[in-house]
Amino acid sequence: RYKTMKGFLVNRKAGWDTHGLPVELGVEKMLGITKEDIGKKISVEEFNATCKREVMKYTKEWEDLTRKMGYWVDMKNPYITYDNRYIETLWYLLKDLYDKGHLYKGYTIQPYSPAAGTGLSTHELNQPGCYRDVKDTTCTAQFKIKDPFPEMAQFGDPFFLAWTTTPWTLPSNVLLAVNPDIEYAAVQTYNPYTGKPMTAVLAKDRIPVYFPDKNKNLSLGDYKPGDKNIPFKVLEKTWKGSELAGMHYEQLIPWVKASDNAFRVVTADFVTTEEGTGIVHIAPTFGADDARIGKEYNVPGLMLKDKDGNLRPMVDLTGKYFRLEDLDPDFVKDNVNVELYSEFAGRYVKNEYDETLTEDAPTLDIDLCVMLKQQNKAFRIERQVHPYPHCWRTDKPVLYYPLDSWFIRTTACKERMIELNKTINWKPASTGTGRFGKWLENLQDWNLSRSRYWGTPLPIWRTEDGKEEKCIGLIEELFSEMQKALDAGVMKEIPWKDLDLKNCKEIPYDNIDLHRPYVDNIILVSDSGKPMKRETDLIDVWFDSGAMPFGQVFYPHISEEEFRKVYPADFIAEGVDQTRGWFFTLHAISTMVKDSVAFKNVIANGLVLDKNGNKMSKRLGNAVDPFETIEKYGSDPLRWYMITNASPWENLKFDIEGVGEACRKFFGTLYNTYSFFALYANVDDFYNQYPPIPIEQRPEIDRWIISELNTLIKEVDEDFETYEPTKAGRAITDFVIDNLSNWYVRLNRKRFWGGGMTDDKLSAYQTLYQCLITVAKLMAPIAPFYADKLYLDLITATGSENFESVHLADFPKADENHIDKKLEEQMYLAKVTSSIVLSLRRKVNIKVRQPLSQIIIPTVDKTQKQNIEAIKSLILNEVNVKELNFADSTTDMLVKRVKPDFKKLGPRYGKIMKRLVPILQEISQDDINTLEKGGILTFNLNGQQIEIRRDDVEIISEDIPGWLVGTADKITVGLDITITDQLRKEGIARELVNRIQNLRKAKDFEITDRISVEISTNPMFDEAIRENAEYIKSQVLANNILLSSKNLEDEIEIDGQTLTITIKKIN
Repeated sequence: RYKTMKGFLVNRKAGWDTHGLPVELGVEKMLGITKEDIGKKISVEEFNATCKREVMKYTKEWEDLTRKMGYWVDMKNPYITYDNRYIETLWYLLKDLYDKGHLYKGYTIQPYSPAAGTGLSTHELNQPGCYRDVKDTTCTAQFKIKDPFPEMAQFGDPFFLAWTTTPWTLPSNVLLAVNPDIEYAAVQTYNPYTGKPMTAVLAKDRIPVYFPDKNKNLSLGDYKPGDKNIPFKVLEKTWKGSELAGMHYEQLIPWVKASDNAFRVVTADFVTTEEGTGIVHIAPTFGADDARIGKEYNVPGLMLKDKDGNLRPMVDLTGKYFRLEDLDPDFVKDNVNVELYSEFAGRYVKNEYDETLTEDAPTLDIDLCVMLKQQNKAFRIERQVHPYPHCWRTDKPVLYYPLDSWFIRTTACKERMIELNKTINWKPASTGTGRFGKWLENLQDWNLSRSRYWGTPLPIWRTEDGKEEKCIGLIEELFSEMQKALDAGVMKEIPWKDLDLKNCKEIPYDNIDLHRPYVDNIILVSDSGKPMKRETDLIDVWFDSGAMPFGQVFYPHISEEEFRKVYPADFIAEGVDQTRGWFFTLHAISTMVKDSVAFKNVIANGLVLDKNGNKMSKRLGNAVDPFETIEKYGSDPLRWYMITNASPWENLKFDIEGVGEACRKFFGTLYNTYSFFALYANVDDFYNQYPPIPIEQRPEIDRWIISELNTLIKEVDEDFETYEPTKAGRAITDFVIDNLSNWYVRLNRKRFWGGGMTDDKLSAYQTLYQCLITVAKLMAPIAPFYADKLYLDLITATGSENFESVHLADFPKADENHIDKKLEEQMYLAKVTSSIVLSLRRKVNIKVRQPLSQIIIPTVDKTQKQNIEAIKSLILNEVNVKELNFADSTTDMLVKRVKPDFKKLGPRYGKIMKRLVPILQEISQDDINTLEKGGILTFNLNGQQIEIRRDDVEIISEDIPGWLVGTADKITVGLDITITDQLRKEGIARELVNRIQNLRKAKDFEITDRISVEISTNPMFDEAIRENAEYIKSQVLANNILLSSKNLEDEIEIDGQTLTITIKKIN
């Protein structure tokens, strides 16, 4: 909105992200099916048609909320990611990456979500909240050594100890890894569960964790099974990890045969002594490091053969151990110990995957540990809290699993991504260098494959042997390849009826569908004449999002010149949780395809928390419903509160009371200011029809507010320009409340009252009108609805501008010629001085309507004195005091004394503190002034040079009797609070004026109506009324005031005394 008002064309393109897991899971739930049912109970075609229908189900509601919240985008022409044109753009980008060698297929260990039935990318796994602390059963298992060193075989059986947080992976163990440089030791002891003698081998540094120091002096010979304190003896001989390499051990859980070179010790640098035993159990099918080690030592992971002949890890894609009936019978016969395996076959590795299990059901991990315990193969079993990854969409645990996946080789462009990131203006900068920068530094290749149905299909066709492949980038290219396939006879028919490939002059986007199952039915022909089938994967939905700068304009079907008008984006904003999501995918695709940034400026929005800083959740009952809040307060107060309360990139502690406060304080004050203006403008028939009075000819107070207004324009313009909307909103708030309402309007009310249209009154109208219309424009980007209403109300009456909306008007420009910093400083002094005096009055309960005789201000320098002199009468009127006098120092009004700070002076003058304290307590007023002004005071004490700094002491001011003294922002004011009889009478007159004005309002008199006043006599007030009759009449528009002994119409109270009064309109 700001940029539009600055004259830029802003493409407000709306967009719908329509693909992906959330939609599929929602449809599965609605239909009461699982992923396995798709293609069996329901066809892929029906399932995807349902997804397409459901994803746009709440379009109307979203459009309604979008409008109501003041988020303005073109909803009539959005991009939709399921649109064939959008998908074609995605294919074009993938072909670009493919041609550059950045797209490849690999069989690797990937994060996999059994609940969602698909692999995940590393950036999906790094969404906020994906890693959660969980309490799992952990196991330190005992691997029996086959070929121990002699020292290891002197006491019971020798075992390597290895710790794991995932006992379900232990049946797939094929190797143990040690660090070549770590020192390992042998410990003679007993198994804590079976009581059998044993020798445990583990890292020397980890011995204290497993063997408590208190047991080291117990005798091995005295131990009896069941004893709580188990003796141990650490052997002197130690071995480097490199010396253990090559040793062999027995298979821990012999369910399935492994390769001949398995079950030995190997070395790996990633092994540490920070946790566990310093020996790591390796299962290459369930960990990236494990797979790498297996490959390095040519030891394959433990694999099973399913009934379709595919080699699979022990856990199937739903997250359970393979059932025997799902395995190849010959494989089972030759390789599986059915008796041992059948007890656990079909068990889910995480209870969360099995919806039939209750929360307290034993886990597979527990049952495996119990089995190992009984077999003398478990040394320690305990529950432990550790962080574990969860699927960002299903909230269920993730497994690391071997998958055939297509990858984008993002690591190939890592340095360039880092380089380009440095050119982006991040708000806050720390997100760009920290969270995002660190992510780029540790970048991994992007797992693009998703084994799902509703999404963008991967446009790669391959021969069965995988030796030939084609990546399709455009529909025109696809049609051409399909025709070749038809001609070659490898494809009998195309999946879209009524489409004639030979006579297709234009791409019929609306008559084709690039989703599954249609593209799955397309068979292409390779260059050597072989049939090619499409790789069944979909692509990561985050690629859809990251390709949005291209997809929104259906690139490449747009000229580069036109594309450059919308790319790269000048500005984007999203939640800080998108740092490794949308921000990354935008940046990665843009860098790899165009060698460019995707966006120049970015605000990473913080989170909205509850008022105590806790995350909002329905479960905790601390969530605030945005719909209800908008309904109750309106969007603009909500927007104003959120923008002015904290910078967008900071977490916002949301307090609903704050929205109400924004309503009252800012919008209420602005409304009252406008209402005041409109009331008198209507009375005087002012509609800005007069030539403007030149600014330099206007009264000082008008020149001041115009100066402040131009300073505000300058500040707000700069704040919006540098993506600091919070500063802009706060500056507008301060101007409206402090300068415009509380000062300008309040001090100038009388200028709008009665009489003809004098230059003074006209100047007041023109000045206030200029302030209001400018504020409407300045606030428009933040509060679009209120600003538009205020602006239209102003220009409809005056016709001074002819824009249909404030949002089509030009953003105000500051006029430097009208900024008077000296005048602003003077008025600031007036405001501070008045504020001090008013607070002193409150201190002793003296109302402002009670005049006082004088204030004294000690001035710092000549300039300050001149500035205060210039606004002297304004201050006196504001605080209702007769005189303002100056003093050279504060000594005329108060006595100051010094209180030493012992914490600061003690360390420096400890020995002489007893003598120093009384001297400091008695120093002269002049010395105190020297210390205040210069910040330092030096003197000699018994030959020692003493140096007292300003922060070494507290300076306490005490009032002179009959006076009160206050200080704020380097200004000190003394107020004489003696009330003489004359002052008391004037005070009574002012109180009476107030009561009469209230009666006028209560009786709905017009502001121009003249009146007659009759008041009951009272000896306490009669004299005051007589002496101040002219003043009272002028203030309340009374022609006469009569003192009467009668009991009159209305009752009023002044200083606890009751009077009766009658006021009448004079026709």
